[in-house]
Amino acid sequence: MNAVVLPARFAPLPQEFHAELIAIADWWAQHAPDQAQGGFYGEISADNQPVTQASKGIILNARILWFFSEVAQAVDNPDYRRNAQRAYDYIVAHFVDSEFGGVYWELDATGQPINTKKQIYAQAFTIYALCAYYQLTQDEQALHLAQSCFSLIEQHGIDRAREGYLEAFTREWGVIADLRLSEKDLNYPKSQNTHLHILEAYTRLYQVDKRESVKAALRYNIEMFDKYMIDRNTHHLRMFMDLEWKDFSPGYTYGHDIEASWLIAQALESLGDDAYTEFLTPTLLNIAEVTLQEGIGAYGQVLDSYDFATQAVNVDTVWWVQAEALVGFLFAYAMTGETRYYEAAKNIWQFIKTYQIDHKNGEWFWLSSLQARAADAYYKVGFWKCPYHNGRAMLEAVRYLQKLA
Repeated sequence: MNAVVLPARFAPLPQEFHAELIAIADWWAQHAPDQAQGGFYGEISADNQPVTQASKGIILNARILWFFSEVAQAVDNPDYRRNAQRAYDYIVAHFVDSEFGGVYWELDATGQPINTKKQIYAQAFTIYALCAYYQLTQDEQALHLAQSCFSLIEQHGIDRAREGYLEAFTREWGVIADLRLSEKDLNYPKSQNTHLHILEAYTRLYQVDKRESVKAALRYNIEMFDKYMIDRNTHHLRMFMDLEWKDFSPGYTYGHDIEASWLIAQALESLGDDAYTEFLTPTLLNIAEVTLQEGIGAYGQVLDSYDFATQAVNVDTVWWVQAEALVGFLFAYAMTGETRYYEAAKNIWQFIKTYQIDHKNGEWFWLSSLQARAADAYYKVGFWKCPYHNGRAMLEAVRYLQKLA
């Protein structure tokens, strides 16, 4: 591949990313803690008003734990460490199922379980968060909890007959009818989204737990993408599949595509198999290239999705898609030195600064302000709105630029 030289015009970007990382962390430290009921609010409106009776989901809470654990390692601020501790203590006290293992899906505002299903996606995010917290604190209990969730996924989640991971189970790890992550998802037993975040979790787990079983599970996850989810004809990823891996995806989602490209690359780096990395990296770069060719809007932003039924592009500009695309194109630039990837990343960052960040109330809009202030109708904190995508993008963007330097 071509030698990569960091352009002089890239010089201010690490400082900008670092400043935005601190802005995100400070906003969450100020607004998110639920001082009356413990943990963190389940919902905060676009104008920073908490919804005190909102339920509390494990995805939000695990992502908060991950974020403050990460940012506390990057920035010397005791408030970030305290919030990591707060998130960890709340998850252990309220989300962990001491009888059947794993974590519950949802609690009420006071911390009582109201949905006890075992979504594999949630177990994976809990592993991811616990590993970050362990790296921050060296708390062995956190590592043991992560290893317990790993064992439960490997015991119950794998489709032994047809490969891959199933979506969800009852509290007792039995069969469940509704497998969906959310109302917008299709009810199929296998999804790219769940596999992607198992991959992400095992990538991090293998950094702190070098057992052969973890390494084998990490390789297995990469192989699932290689064999079943990457469409080599289109270089998009299949989203929803049945037990036999038949594709029922309603379209392409550009955010998941570009996110997968760099997360699979990180998994390969963690695995340390040079031959497999050399084999799969061109495919990952092709995924980034297709996103660049098909998914860029008029302002340099990455669009939401393409629908097969209507043959139309959904032009929504969602906060997490911009965050993942920023990292994905920096990954492609770091690997190839191709200027078009640098330009794409630069344009996305400019879009984020102009339209995605709420410069009045802080944090990022769910939908960009470009869309006639449509973002005002969406919460700043909620079941799926968290500091994970944008916070991680700031951390990873700095890391990629440091590698280039």
